[in-house]
Amino acid sequence: MIRKRAETAAQIHVRRMYVDCRYGQLHLRSAFSGNGGFDELTSLVCLHPFPRSSRVFAGLMGELGRDRTIYAPDLPGYGQSDPPPRPPTIADYASAVADVLGHLRLRQVDLLGRGDGSLVAAELAIQFPELVRRIVMIGVPLPDDLERRAFNESPRPLPPRLDGSHLPVEWERSRADCGSDANVNRIAAAFADKAVAGPMGWWGGSAAANYPVGERLGRIQHPVLLLRPEDQDWTVGPRVQQLLPRGQLIELPGQGPDLLDISPASVAEAARRFLD
Repeated sequence: MIRKRAETAAQIHVRRMYVDCRYGQLHLRSAFSGNGGFDELTSLVCLHPFPRSSRVFAGLMGELGRDRTIYAPDLPGYGQSDPPPRPPTIADYASAVADVLGHLRLRQVDLLGRGDGSLVAAELAIQFPELVRRIVMIGVPLPDDLERRAFNESPRPLPPRLDGSHLPVEWERSRADCGSDANVNRIAAAFADKAVAGPMGWWGGSAAANYPVGERLGRIQHPVLLLRPEDQDWTVGPRVQQLLPRGQLIELPGQGPDLLDISPASVAEAARRFLD
């Protein structure tokens, strides 16, 4: 009870900064409490899905930033971060995040990935196991060969076209991705992230579609919490858990693809129990 009152009273400071990585400047959001750091726990790094940006974690950072420092980078080529010179792999994205953590002098962190961001978290833990303590994954994609082939034949989002014909297509896709109950502001935010990514917006999705998820997840030796909302990756949740040597699954019935916008407190509660 004492800790709960302290969390409620804590003032959250949200800051933005640019840090160096192998691809240039990377934009980073951070959140921390104003309690002098006396209750600070392991810092948490949040990794967004493609083609979104760190803005998807705004609500969650306000919840979890009460008792730990939160970092949410725009992955290279998304949000306000510089793009790579050529289409990267998931391993390339993970290495760029490791560059940032080294710049921040963080010796060990917890990770939280949403969608494709979970794959970046997985690869970061595999490449730099001593850097990672625990991992939370929300809605992990597990594409089959047919889905992978379909993406490679028709990458998304569409590159910009001079006549603007890509715009209504991507607006409708943004509506579908946000869920049937999403309001226009959330749809517009998702659409804006695509627009900012521009002609390279499909690079991250391609990296995720061609990432050997089944083989790589089995190499993670860290404790992993898999949160399973009712989104596009709902059906593969149990299969993902079986691939994780130290994975545990929590289902979030009634929570859709917009759970980070609608109910960040419920995500924060589940994550906090696991991370603490």
